[in-house]
Amino acid sequence: MQLFQRYFAKMAGGHPQPPAPRTVSALIAGIGATCAIATTAGLSELTGTALLMAPFGASCFLAFAVPESPLAQPRNIVFGHLISMVVGMLVLSVLGEGWLSVAVAVGLAIVMMQITRTGHPPAGADPLVVFALQPSFGYLLFPVLTGAILIALVALIFNNLRSDVSYPKYW
Repeated sequence: MQLFQRYFAKMAGGHPQPPAPRTVSALIAGIGATCAIATTAGLSELTGTALLMAPFGASCFLAFAVPESPLAQPRNIVFGHLISMVVGMLVLSVLGEGWLSVAVAVGLAIVMMQITRTGHPPAGADPLVVFALQPSFGYLLFPVLTGAILIALVALIFNNLRSDVSYPKYW
């Protein structure tokens, strides 16, 4: 019985919520994310090449709202997405479609990001994108690699305009 009590006690939390960010910090993060998505969407429209995918919105949250996080560093953004997409594509090509294949792809993507120290939570959704769209391997270049690099570059430029942030913390 004590084992269950201890287990469920962990789910109670026990820590206070973190402090709310300053309004100006939230606005700056929103402006940065707007600039990054505007850059990728604008270049997509201008060139006729897909440079956007849904997980990039979550990447922008990390890159601009919590740029100090290890999960928000440029190498994590770029390689996290690239690794997760490759894993998703390989699992789809080897195991085919199905609920178990999708689950294995997400799990393996997380393992590979952890092993390579490129953990990036939004990239955990990339195998789901692969199974939904079933793209060709060209998708790795456009939008995955190019879009992720653009977001990281905008974060690099934008975050260093702020006096309170030094970005990246490491390469």
